[in-house]
Amino acid sequence: MSANPPPSRPHSRSHSRQSSFHGRFVNQPSRLRQSHVASPAEPPEESGNVQNSSTDESGTLQNSEESTGTLASKAPTSVRDKVVDGYFSVWGRSSCNYCGNGECEHGLLSPRAWDDPTTERGNGSYGGKLDSHGGDTMHSVLGDAVTDGLIGGRVGREDQEDDGAIQKMSTTDWLARKHGVIRRRTMYLTYYIPLFQWIHQYKWSYLRGDLIAALTMASFYLPMSLSYAANLAHTPPINGLYSFVFNPILYAVLGSCPQMVVGPEAAGSLLVGQIVRTSIDQGVTGDQDAMMQARVAGVVTSMAGAIILIAGITRLGFLDSVLSRPFLRGFISAIGFVILVDQLIPELGLNKRAKHAGSVSHGSSIRKLIFLGKDVKFAHRLTAGVSFGSFAIIMVCRSLKKRMQPRYPFVAYVPDRFIVVVLSAVFTWRFGWDKKGLEILGNIKSTTGSSFNFHWPFLPAYMNHIQEAMSTSFLIALLGFFESSVAAKSLGGGEGKHGQGIQGMTLSANRELVALGVANVVGGCSMALPAFGGYGRSKVNASTGGTTPMSSVFLSLITIICVLFLLPYFHYLPKAVLSSMISVVAYSLIEECPHDIKFFVNIRGWSELTLMFIIFAATVFYSLSLGIAMGIGLSLLSVIRHATKPRIQILGRVPGSDGQFENAEDNPQALEFIEGCLIVKMPEPLTFANTGDLKNRLRRLELYGTTAAHPALPRVRAAEHNQNIIFDVHGVTGLDGSGTQVLAEIVDGYVRKGTRVFFCRVPKTNSPVFKMFEKSGIVERCGGMRHFVKSVDEALRMSELESLSEFYRDNPERSDG
Repeated sequence: MSANPPPSRPHSRSHSRQSSFHGRFVNQPSRLRQSHVASPAEPPEESGNVQNSSTDESGTLQNSEESTGTLASKAPTSVRDKVVDGYFSVWGRSSCNYCGNGECEHGLLSPRAWDDPTTERGNGSYGGKLDSHGGDTMHSVLGDAVTDGLIGGRVGREDQEDDGAIQKMSTTDWLARKHGVIRRRTMYLTYYIPLFQWIHQYKWSYLRGDLIAALTMASFYLPMSLSYAANLAHTPPINGLYSFVFNPILYAVLGSCPQMVVGPEAAGSLLVGQIVRTSIDQGVTGDQDAMMQARVAGVVTSMAGAIILIAGITRLGFLDSVLSRPFLRGFISAIGFVILVDQLIPELGLNKRAKHAGSVSHGSSIRKLIFLGKDVKFAHRLTAGVSFGSFAIIMVCRSLKKRMQPRYPFVAYVPDRFIVVVLSAVFTWRFGWDKKGLEILGNIKSTTGSSFNFHWPFLPAYMNHIQEAMSTSFLIALLGFFESSVAAKSLGGGEGKHGQGIQGMTLSANRELVALGVANVVGGCSMALPAFGGYGRSKVNASTGGTTPMSSVFLSLITIICVLFLLPYFHYLPKAVLSSMISVVAYSLIEECPHDIKFFVNIRGWSELTLMFIIFAATVFYSLSLGIAMGIGLSLLSVIRHATKPRIQILGRVPGSDGQFENAEDNPQALEFIEGCLIVKMPEPLTFANTGDLKNRLRRLELYGTTAAHPALPRVRAAEHNQNIIFDVHGVTGLDGSGTQVLAEIVDGYVRKGTRVFFCRVPKTNSPVFKMFEKSGIVERCGGMRHFVKSVDEALRMSELESLSEFYRDNPERSDG
């Protein structure tokens, strides 16, 4: 107890206000109060001691009733001080502005007069969770959207309505009813089909920007789609255009990122080409069988879409974090290198020699480089000149745009690639380059004769293709979703800037999976290439005026017009120009690699650099399949290793501090160790994944005082320092059955050895974690609730008290003094 006299009435009132504030807002402390805890301004005629508030180990604001101190009262000297002190003081107030009572607690930070829990407004604006009194299997399996939206919410907790009927509902339905949300079923419709959310917000002022953005993207990316199909996927060129016919408009209906535009990508197209080449090598399709090659591409696209769709329905949106950044950078850089080498053959006009050379066209990049080194003397000069000239022009324009765009934003609208395509076609027609050996696209038409066709890919006749494409389709889906998620996160949802654009659309990984899955399943039925959200394409859309999903709709309409009416104008387009455009894309895939390598070198990330090199080497020197397998395998192993490794820590006290403990393995020389006590912090939930090795890790702490020592080392930590085990379980926010069983076995082992076990900073007694402690018998085995305390200091005092009690119990003659 403090020796100071009890505080006067005003100070008692101030303390009551703080207690009330803490009790109601302990989980959400005021930022103003955290940044400036003002001392109460005392009345001139009174002076005394003021109870202060302190912050505990968990960072929450609480009263410190045990410690009081004299605070110097300092008058506010600025407007800010007066305002802040006015927030936290109630002195000089004759009556409450709300209830008229001067003795109430209605202040600026305390509850208002209307905050009566029995009234309709009480606690109404804070949301909350419905106490379901047990698990709800229907909502857990089907989710709120299906259970409440389709079934009607007749499962969950029972509540009695005004008419006496019993209504069962979920937390979502309960909150909607409580806050007066109407159309509770249709709100799920606008969430899962965002078209109904953004279409009524569309304004005529958005039309110009969306249309210009669509025209700009069409001039850039429609020729690119022809290149992807013809040179990478080894399918008819028109199948690349199909990816811009169906996918963008379907994503506009179902996608949650307004400015993202989906379309074919180089990596996905190259992987489709690998499957087509495998089918040709195995004799399943002929080298000139364009229809079968297009159907194989449709099977791969539909399978990738089906995988993503199933992942979205089953809510596996977290999978975008499975692949590590080093794996993606190494693999994408390897793909860029493979594409650059692949395109050198058509750029030099060596396609025919490569076919006659045997397996060069379908071989590894090293084999192709050897072939190029030997046969470069047979290169077609006109083809090489057109290829490298187009590449140089596009790269120069690309560099100029990057430099000029900050000062002259309009340069983003200049369609440099479209100009190169048009001029090359005009020059080929005017000067007859096609008659001099330059290969052109020729007649572009559908393999079925009609402009658009529908072909269901999941037929028994295509089972061989499905089996061959399973692993590649999975990787296409994973890479595509990862790139889409990166683009979506960088662009953001429907927050808008300064109130502009679509508002209220929130990004959702699971909805993105569903949108991309549906788009690719439908696109595969028309034998399109896989299409996902591209960061570069979406940035072009945003920078050229696209603000809503209507730009994707316009892009689809422009592509349809192109397929129906403009295909004959692509007749004289040189294939060498398409190859050079793909080479530019391949260069962009590689150019970020040096930056990542430099970053990992600076932070000494040798394991990340090793992973990048292994994947790059396997892809370049052998095949994409081996690079895929090794990359996914190593990434999954890394994830599993990270998830299953316990992160327990031994704690030591900071010298001179009052109850401050830190990880003793970081700087053991700067901390104090408590004799007879082993303090172990568990900073994470305990599950079946990370408790398998928990016993071994704890044993290392007992023997060596660290988890870094090798188990071959003899004991170096004295056994008497392990008489009391204190578990700091503040970070254990979750506990499953397997983790509970392992923890119970650990406690049993300590109790059998006569070791006292304490738990500090345990969740509340009504929490699921503590209930697991009770049901498993851990509370009883430890010695009851007195071994579950609020802080490490309290656990140390309890251990000392029990040690003294046992000593005097065993030595009664020593207790006489």
